[in-house]
Amino acid sequence: MSGTIRRVEIRGRVQGVGYRAWVEHQARKHGVEGWVRNRRDGSVEALFCGPEDVVADLVTSCRHGPSSARVDDVIEETAGADTLGLRYPGERFSVLSTI
Repeated sequence: MSGTIRRVEIRGRVQGVGYRAWVEHQARKHGVEGWVRNRRDGSVEALFCGPEDVVADLVTSCRHGPSSARVDDVIEETAGADTLGLRYPGERFSVLSTI
């Protein structure tokens, strides 16, 4: 693990529209580590770890999401390396269960 770690919470119409799969594809395409999951409140939460400019670009992309989504708000914060431990063993980027 190297680089910056950012946690984002995306609100709007972001469940049932392929948002998690879209985030996973974007993260893998850009080679970042982390995870994504749905939350019971209807939001999507993601964690990105990688070069600062790449992570910043991913966070910016989350403000738009896939074409079927409607993003109302993105809350972004710095996260610690311990949050990467939520990934499934052996995976660089995981789609986690809903919490």
